[in-house]
Amino acid sequence: MTKHFPGGGPQKDGEDPHFPYGREQIYPGGEFETHLKPFEAAFEAGTSQIMPYYGMPVGTEYEEVGFGFNKSVVTGLLRERYGFDGIVCTDWGLLSDAEIAGQPFPARAWGVEHLSTRERMLKVLDAGADQFGGEAIPDLLIDLVRSGELPEERLDVSARRLLREKFRLGLFDAPTVDPARAAAVVGNAAFVAAGEAAQRASVTLLKNEAVLPLARGAKVFVHGFDPEAVAAYATVVATPEEADVALVRLHAPYEQRSTVFENFFHAGSLDFPQETIDEVLAIARAVPTVLEVFLDRPAILTPFAGEVCAIAADFGASSAALLDVLFGEAAPQGRLPMDLPSSMAAVIANRPDVPFDTADPLYRFGHGLSY
Repeated sequence: MTKHFPGGGPQKDGEDPHFPYGREQIYPGGEFETHLKPFEAAFEAGTSQIMPYYGMPVGTEYEEVGFGFNKSVVTGLLRERYGFDGIVCTDWGLLSDAEIAGQPFPARAWGVEHLSTRERMLKVLDAGADQFGGEAIPDLLIDLVRSGELPEERLDVSARRLLREKFRLGLFDAPTVDPARAAAVVGNAAFVAAGEAAQRASVTLLKNEAVLPLARGAKVFVHGFDPEAVAAYATVVATPEEADVALVRLHAPYEQRSTVFENFFHAGSLDFPQETIDEVLAIARAVPTVLEVFLDRPAILTPFAGEVCAIAADFGASSAALLDVLFGEAAPQGRLPMDLPSSMAAVIANRPDVPFDTADPLYRFGHGLSY
């Protein structure tokens, strides 16, 4: 399944459209078409399933409702312009309110909040979708057919698409997993090794003042790393004053929100708290320091850039993979997949639909050193 059509990047204020405050998808730079390019490549490659996004386009030629409800997007753009006749599956929970971790979570019915669940279902089907993600109300669909509001012929169109996919996948010939085959695939040593190699290769070196790679056996002060993991490579000491070098690991900052589910989606300012900045700078001013940052989202590294001797970034790597790179067992090969802005002012000024629109970034998209 290819998702999320027609792109899910240009959210107002960078918020997430799982939530009402992130529902608006805006294009101040007029770059709607740019966000279609990855999908054009997917169509060329033969993708057979598409999931529309939660967001609702604002200020475009399309109806200002969530993409799953949006006939001008699902039928007009996807099916008619691109000729896509595969399965369209909605994102989860467009119709019904839910509860997550004991807290209410409203349906992502952006632009159609005023409609009943019944009316929302009809609008999704009229838009051109075939499958409802995350819903469990088949009785409502049956009632719509029995009442005459939904022609069976419309359901037949979607049923054919879904059945065609199952036949192509051979699910009627071999409906269950082969346990022997599964055992040979899951945890396969070659796959694990490839995954570990990919983690090492993805480490991205942003700055290096001849401090990396570190020497095996060096005296290292650690902050944010597992001392036991580092001890396999170096001598871990208790204070910066005892160390030859410090290893500091941070997580890209985010703001705490009010519900459990919201906090799964790291959002808000990219500035580190002043307390964190002060802590890292105190270490860097006492001993040569290598800063490593987990970038599950961009971060403002400007306060550290002139103080530390090296900066590396990862996007999800084990301690072993990171330390292999920092101690020279492997070379960093990563390149930044986004700009790293120099300030929140630059982030706020950035047009969300325009690539490379960051003013004076600290590190530009594609940056990466090696040794």
